[in-house]
Amino acid sequence: MKFKIIIILICVQSSFAQMQSFKLQQVKLTDGMFKKAQDVDLKYILELNPDKLLAPYLIDAGLPLKAKRYGNWESSGLDGHIAGHYLSALAMMYASTGNAELKTRLDYMVNELALCQAKNGNGYVGGIPDGKVFWERIHKGDIDGSTFGLNNTWVPFYNIHKLFAGLRDAYEITNNQQAKQVLIGLGDWFIELIKPLSTEQIQQVLDTEHGGINETFADLYIITKDKKYLDAAKKLSHLKILNPLLEKQDKLTGLHANTQIPKVIGFEKIATLTHNADWEHASEYFWQNVTQTRSVAFGGNSVREHFNPTNNFKEMLKSNQGPETCNSYNMLRLSKALFLDNNDVSYLDYYERTLYNHILSSQHPEKGGFVYFTPIRPNHYRVYSQPETSMWCCVGSGIENHTKYGELIYSHSEKDVFVNLFIPSELNWKEKGLQLIQKNNFPNENTTELILKLTKNQTFSLNIRYPKWAESIKVLVNGKAELVKANPSQYINLSRNWKNGDKISVQFTMKTKLEYLPDGSNWAAFVRGPIVLAAKTSTTDLKGLFADDGRMGHETRGKLYPINDAYALVDDSKNYVSKLQPIDNMNFKMDSLLLQPFYQIHDARYQMYFQTFTNNEYINQKENQKQQEAALLALEAITVDKINCGEQQPEVDHQYKGEQSNSGYDDEKFWRSTRSYISYQLQNKNKAGKYIEISTLNDIKPENFEITINGNEAKISTIEGKTIKIQIPEQENFQLKITAKNKIPTPRFYQIRILK
Repeated sequence: MKFKIIIILICVQSSFAQMQSFKLQQVKLTDGMFKKAQDVDLKYILELNPDKLLAPYLIDAGLPLKAKRYGNWESSGLDGHIAGHYLSALAMMYASTGNAELKTRLDYMVNELALCQAKNGNGYVGGIPDGKVFWERIHKGDIDGSTFGLNNTWVPFYNIHKLFAGLRDAYEITNNQQAKQVLIGLGDWFIELIKPLSTEQIQQVLDTEHGGINETFADLYIITKDKKYLDAAKKLSHLKILNPLLEKQDKLTGLHANTQIPKVIGFEKIATLTHNADWEHASEYFWQNVTQTRSVAFGGNSVREHFNPTNNFKEMLKSNQGPETCNSYNMLRLSKALFLDNNDVSYLDYYERTLYNHILSSQHPEKGGFVYFTPIRPNHYRVYSQPETSMWCCVGSGIENHTKYGELIYSHSEKDVFVNLFIPSELNWKEKGLQLIQKNNFPNENTTELILKLTKNQTFSLNIRYPKWAESIKVLVNGKAELVKANPSQYINLSRNWKNGDKISVQFTMKTKLEYLPDGSNWAAFVRGPIVLAAKTSTTDLKGLFADDGRMGHETRGKLYPINDAYALVDDSKNYVSKLQPIDNMNFKMDSLLLQPFYQIHDARYQMYFQTFTNNEYINQKENQKQQEAALLALEAITVDKINCGEQQPEVDHQYKGEQSNSGYDDEKFWRSTRSYISYQLQNKNKAGKYIEISTLNDIKPENFEITINGNEAKISTIEGKTIKIQIPEQENFQLKITAKNKIPTPRFYQIRILK
């Protein structure tokens, strides 16, 4: 998905005064699918128990529990992270709806956190397991980290960042003064924590996923105007990511995607506060790189949580772990910041596409529940969270996503109004005596209507976004057509003396097009206006559709259907789109398939991407693909358990532990090696597995390392090339440990499988 920033437009938009967003309290959703999604999210939020979310904090502070903590990720190392998201969700949903119960819960949780902070006595409050011991080790400079584990603790800085952000939102959005005090106390504790650390040690800590910890210290500076927080924000900016961006170098392939995006949000905010043009341009470069070369049609990015090569999306097409919702949550935050700071409408083209097609589709529209992975693999499906069982990161960002749909429908300068999105809503700008009501059935109908309610006649500019996808646009004021001078990705400026009851009608024309993957392959999706179309293909074998409390409950467990059996477009390229026979504005028939907006497809397998062939290409490529798929599915059929070494979720799921270990990405594979040891807990369900297959990227020298199973030496059965095979005991669960001898680095291990 490409959204090119055209420099001339930046010049055009800079004539506007500084763009500002309206507060959520000023914009109310009134109708349509976004209002419905907000209502469903509200129900989910109210089903969560604040005392269960607070339990990890009470445990850490040594205070009596009021309820047992949640299970799942909240009891397996990431304890307490959802509470921070919950504070943000409560604050934003209260601002958006005015529901009093949300404010009551928010105030209660902040007060309980204040009690925990007071009990700790040093400003600290957190739910991280054995937090006091962990933080003391960091304070002393005892640091052993990897991409997601710091001193064998699961992303602790990421975890506490959620609390920082939640307290910030509680204060900034609802004016909870106690939240401000807890936030400042936590920030001061953190500054003391890292004070003894050298620049090199801080950068070593930042190698582990840490959310947007730099952004929250920039926020503390905005709140307090105390420069020590801005200095901390700079100090907590990860140079390993920033420096290549400053040089416009793409070093993102293979990195854990959502680890990087919050860092860049922080870079952008610090750039704005310090007027640092280089950091601002680095943030813009990152945004352009991700949206133009790494994002698929619905706005998401990543495969198995990592950035794939820009010239090869094959792994994403194969995987049941497609783009992660958290990534789009953070990319929208970055897009919003860049839009407001640059007055550049073109950021909204990506924002709108992702909002409709990824964020809106990531929540079940009736039953509630949030999606972690959205596969683009043909004939696959998604899994939905449940309030009592699922505590994933995408649940935390998910409860936030549907609270803030009003954040960018409108924006303003000192006196002018800008209409950015076509969502039924009411804007109330009390200070100006201005109310703007937007009504439509978009995108089912290609029109929107705006009605002004004014306390008195006023002269100002009403600016309406001319979206990039619109083939043409027509604007009528009180029934009279206006001359449209703007181009797509600009604003149509209507400047006049407005009176109460003035009515503006906007009419679009849009067309359907094929949008190919950024790697130049023959896979494409149908996009109509800003809406991605897809087809339900079946409702069979939707195993785990609504998640249980398993550690990997967010991942589909139903079988993979062969890609070569998926529907393909076989014809001359000029005829592909003409295969669609319109039913109405957003629904089309294509042979036996019904194409509809992707956000409407739930509880089903689907196809979003289609291979395109000429007749000759189809015969040759389909046969090759059939053979490749058969080999892949045959291997998966005899696999009992699998670890992709160096990838976050597979390793955490298998209780990874290690010391002096490195991980990386080479030859399009993730890997892990060690000079000390690494270990995993494997799951041999029903004792079906007979041996372990361990694959490496290096030549294998078994004299340099030892493999044990439950502490007993495991004898290598065979070494074939770069693959080790070991027979395993007849038991369901066991620990596999690999220990380096004499500190000699082990090979780079990239995959471990238990095979039948």
